[in-house]
Parts: sequence; structure tokens; C-alpha cells
Amino acid sequence: MSEADERGTSGDESRGPSAEAPDLADSLRGIGANARASLGATVDSAKALRALLAADLSLARSAMGRALTFAGVAVVFGASAWLFLMATLVTLLRQLGVSWLGAMLIAAALSLAVTVYAGFRAVHYFEHTRLQATRRQLARLGIGELADLMPTAGDDRSARDAARDLRNDADKLRGTNNGIDITPP
Repeated sequence: MSEADERGTSGDESRGPSAEAPDLADSLRGIGANARASLGATVDSAKALRALLAADLSLARSAMGRALTFAGVAVVFGASAWLFLMATLVTLLRQLGVSWLGAMLIAAALSLAVTVYAGFRAVHYFEHTRLQATRRQLARLGIGELADLMPTAGDDRSARDAARDLRNDADKLRGTNNGIDITPP
């Protein structure tokens, strides 16, 4: 049934100045429904942002544990490499036996290699503690230190692409926030 049939008018009558205006109660109900829909969309956006923040914090927590583990491995193997090098130096000074010295140097080189690997892995995992996805989305909403540098929510440009451009052109980040350098996204 059409709206015209509900009011008791036919669809082929012309709608002129004598046509009925919408009822005030109907208008208020429509406004209320729109307000509830807007509030629902706001709540859904807040829930999505909360889920993103929770996922980002979970990733950061996991990365922090891994980074600390690899940092611990780097410290242990770095200390053992130092001990091996010192023992090699003592051995070199005390005895010129190639086989014993060669074994000690191989052990020291292996320890140094593991130390370098663990150090690079620690730096890699520390990158995940920067909450990059949350910072990009907050910037799109106009919140945070990157808000002036990132595309807005209605933009077609991806926030990830804009963040990559900012990392490549670090001069845009210098001095844009009252002289304080901004950490790149």
C-alpha cells in the first residue's frame, strides 16, 4: 500500500497547496529514528575502533615478549662471545697451538653470528610495539599527532599508503607539531 493510499488520497491527484503536511508526531518519530540510527552507527564505529586497539595492543604485547626474548638471547650470546674472545686471547698468548685456538675462534664467531641475528630480530619485533594501525585510524578521525598529515575518513587515499609516504619523506614530520619531531607511523 502506498503512502497516498494510507492517507485516503489517490496517486493521480495533484499535490498542491491543499495537500496535507506531515503530522508533527510522525516527523518527531522520524527524527528519533534517525537519531537512533546515528547513535547506532557511532556505537558500531566505537566498537570497531576498540577492537582495532585491542588487536594492536595484543600484537604489541606479543612483540614485546619476543623482542625481550631475543634481546636476552643477544645479551647471553654477546657475553659468551666476549668470553670466548678473551679465552682465545689468553690461549694465543699462552700457547700457539693452532687446533685449540682455531676451535675457540670458531666458537666465538658462531656466538657473534647468533648475537647479530638476535639483535636484528629484537629490532624487528620492537617495530610492532608502535600501534601503527591504531595511530593511522585515529589520524583519519582527526585525533593524534598524525591527524594533519594523514587523509581524512572520506578520502579515497589509503592511510597505509600515506604512512608509507611519510616514512619515505621524513622531512614532513620534522617540526610540524610545535617543533616536536613526530614518530613516523
